[in-house]
Formats: sequence, structure tokens, C-alpha cells
Amino acid sequence: MYSHNTIGANDLDAAKAFYDATFKAVGGDAGVIDHKGRLIYRHNGGVFMVTKPINGELATPSNGNTIGIAMDSPEQCDAWHAAGIAAGGTSCEDPPGVRESPVSKLYLAYLRDPTGHKLCALYRFAA
Repeated sequence: MYSHNTIGANDLDAAKAFYDATFKAVGGDAGVIDHKGRLIYRHNGGVFMVTKPINGELATPSNGNTIGIAMDSPEQCDAWHAAGIAAGGTSCEDPPGVRESPVSKLYLAYLRDPTGHKLCALYRFAA
């Protein structure tokens, strides 16, 4: 069902520094900028794009929205989180760690990017 995600940013240089750091921390590549000025990342079959809003208004984070990014291990979640903090992101929600639910056991790490978008690195433990 998921093909890509695009978010807005007011400062593409700050967004590139943040997302380059977080994607590189989990084995991805730095983003590339296309002919329309969009910052594009491809990793593990997904596409993630960052752009200034095409309507010319300021980019704002969505209240209640979280962008989940699949990870291969808890250690990868931690590396992603640390890289994001070092690149201008802020930690949010609970600290990175295991979350138990009646359905599954997860390892989660939450960040807000420089624009304020909430992101979650997620690793699902085997059942």
C-alpha cells in the first residue's frame, strides 16, 4: 500500500543535514535533489521526499501524524536516533526502548526533525 512519503520543510539545508545523518546511520545514502528542488531518499524499497511546499506557504508538522521507519534491529533504531539528535533533531515521546502490547513487542525511538515532523524508528521482535 505504501509507495512514498513527502513532507514539507522551510530550511532544506537543515532538512538535508538531518535526513542525510539519519539515513546514513542505518546504511542508506545521502539524499539527492531533483530538478524540482525536492530532496529524495531511497532506502529498503521506500521513497521519502522533502520539499518546500508548492503552495508557497510555510511548512508545518501535522498534529497527530507520525512517520514510521522500519529498522533491522534495536541497535539500528538507537543509531538512527543518535544521528538525528546530533543533526538537529529533538527526542520526543518516551526514550528509545522496548514497548509491549497484547499484539507484539516493539523497539521504538522517536524524533522530531528540524521542521517538527514526528518520526519513529521501529523494530518488530519475532513473535
